[in-house]
Amino acid sequence: MSIASRTRVLVTPGLLCAALLMPLQTAAVDLSLHGFGTLAASRSSDGSAEPVRDLSQPSGITDAWSLTSDSLIGLQGNLRFSPTLEAVVQGISRYRYDGTYTPEITWAFVGFSPDPVWTLRAGRLGTEFYMLSDSRWVGYSFNTVRPPSDYYGTLPFNYVDGMDLAVTHPFAGGLLKGKLFGGESREQSPFGDLRFDLDGSLLLGGYVEYYLGDLQARIVHVGVRFANDLPLDAFYRTLPAATANELRVADRWSQFSSLGIVHDRGPLQTQFMLSRTHNDHGTFQDTWAGYLALNYRIGDWTPFIGLSMVKSEAKDLKHPIPGVTDLYQADFHSDHRTLLIGTRWDFRPNMALKAQVDLIRGSPDSIFLFRQETPDWDGSMNLFTLSLDVVF
Repeated sequence: MSIASRTRVLVTPGLLCAALLMPLQTAAVDLSLHGFGTLAASRSSDGSAEPVRDLSQPSGITDAWSLTSDSLIGLQGNLRFSPTLEAVVQGISRYRYDGTYTPEITWAFVGFSPDPVWTLRAGRLGTEFYMLSDSRWVGYSFNTVRPPSDYYGTLPFNYVDGMDLAVTHPFAGGLLKGKLFGGESREQSPFGDLRFDLDGSLLLGGYVEYYLGDLQARIVHVGVRFANDLPLDAFYRTLPAATANELRVADRWSQFSSLGIVHDRGPLQTQFMLSRTHNDHGTFQDTWAGYLALNYRIGDWTPFIGLSMVKSEAKDLKHPIPGVTDLYQADFHSDHRTLLIGTRWDFRPNMALKAQVDLIRGSPDSIFLFRQETPDWDGSMNLFTLSLDVVF
């Protein structure tokens, strides 16, 4: 099975794991349970900053080996009532915003497919800002140890309570799929020693995806209207009202647009992703991000190489305060690139070992995707990771 095909299988409700399937048959109901997990040890070449997997983590990788950043375990249950109706529940235990591994429900929805063309789902759904983003916790479904953090790391949103509607139809010799989705976030994101409350934030979006032979391409656009401000009321009160209003994020929109292309032919798989984030406020910076990855299968081995990048720029404020608002905006700046080199070894069915080196090179003021940066941070470091991924 190709890597692209394996990914699509893993993220399809009811087929998340193709390994051990435990069905419970009744007269009208088919219950199946599945699981996935990652055990990963990482360290950096120095302790001048802590890169995080994504913005939902309060601390990142240090210069001491740790299992914290990427290790997780997930379980999923599928309850099929009929060929057209099923319910799906998924829970994951991972390092989260409060520094614990408290399990949380990431999927809990009912899906209705009256025919192969239409699918309606309602409940708690995985977010689909970028191609493959709803499966980024299933380590077995991709070759790298983690999805490139320069690209996926800016997303603190992992699920949304709402609904989506998808339509799939043959087109020009391939398969065309469109989806519209919307709902509200129920999550939190760490912000220093405080938390950014994302609960109640509105997410609206959609995508168009096309499959043609070995090629898969997707264009996505998602808008997020934040329900709450950052936990900085004391700071905002020190500013003139006009300046504070430019920086507040509550009731303002962030727009995420992306293009994803995966080509899988023979032993070679190529992935290309590009995204643009635009904000209607002066806090989070407008950002370009992307990556290109090449994977080449040789028997049970899949060596890979990739290059990811992220670059942002601050908004020009109408009412800036030199020495204050510019320093505030600098906390949300990213400007670096990462060379990914590694290999995957599928040494047993449904089990894979991975080794990866991340060579991060950038500007010393690139700090948004890092924690605990020190005066020694010069924008460059190396990461080393070993991982074991399983599905069961």
